[in-house]
Amino acid sequence: MTSPIAFTVTRVQAAETYPLRALVLHGGAPPATARVAGDDRPDVATFAAKDAHGEVVGCVGLFPAPESNWRVRRLATAEAWRGRGVGTAVLAAALAHADRLGGGTIWCNATPAGAALFQRARFEQVGAPWEDPEFGWNVRMVREV
Repeated sequence: MTSPIAFTVTRVQAAETYPLRALVLHGGAPPATARVAGDDRPDVATFAAKDAHGEVVGCVGLFPAPESNWRVRRLATAEAWRGRGVGTAVLAAALAHADRLGGGTIWCNATPAGAALFQRARFEQVGAPWEDPEFGWNVRMVREV
């Protein structure tokens, strides 16, 4: 999928997204900090938005989840690319992938700032916000595909 503002979304190996995830989600920690259990499983789909130079400017992971069908994790967008459709595009790629594999329930934990992106993608908040010791305030978001 190509955007009129010069980024392309493709499925990638999770490790390609670690530098961006570390920068955005872990305050610039070393890239290895951004790895989560399961990233390298064959049934986990990671999507990245890359700029015209091939740099990862956005990403998301879609994980099979035992308590539902899917979990969206590690959605991140480079600061300079926010508000330009990057997060929406990588999330749409993940949702389309889940749909191709039979759909079902998809959930995520979102920060209050990130919740608006998920709401635009028809996710609904479930339950009250809570404070995660690593990421701060979160809300659970759910939707069907």
